Amino acid sequence: MTRSEFDDIRAHIAAEEGDSDDLLQIARTLLDDLEQARLREATLRAHYLGLLTAARATLSSYAVGDPDPLTFLRHELGKKGQLPAGDEDAVRILSDARMAETLLALLEDAPPSRPRTSARMRRCAGTGRRLPR
Repeated sequence: MTRSEFDDIRAHIAAEEGDSDDLLQIARTLLDDLEQARLREATLRAHYLGLLTAARATLSSYAVGDPDPLTFLRHELGKKGQLPAGDEDAVRILSDARMAETLLALLEDAPPSRPRTSARMRRCAGTGRRLPR
């Protein structure tokens, strides 16, 4: 959703003010929350892209024999204050990485869960239903 679409929806909500002010306030709140979520998503995507670019540049730098291939990654992590401060940080980070790797492996091995459906939903769905003629 673009910024102008958010603005159009806000203008429409403002034009509808009257008897249903409570609903309009809820709509405004939900729209603000949605816009904030989109902004956070865009920010996270930008951070991810920066880290991905730094990781790829680091591996490429290593592949061509650069004497300090970690320059790109060190710079990107330093901008965000994410460089390990010492041995304790390094041990904790490695432990977190191992645990994340283990959890991801478990998620990939787990069978997909089926969505829960009510008895009514099961009766109404399926190929056995015919349309009236």
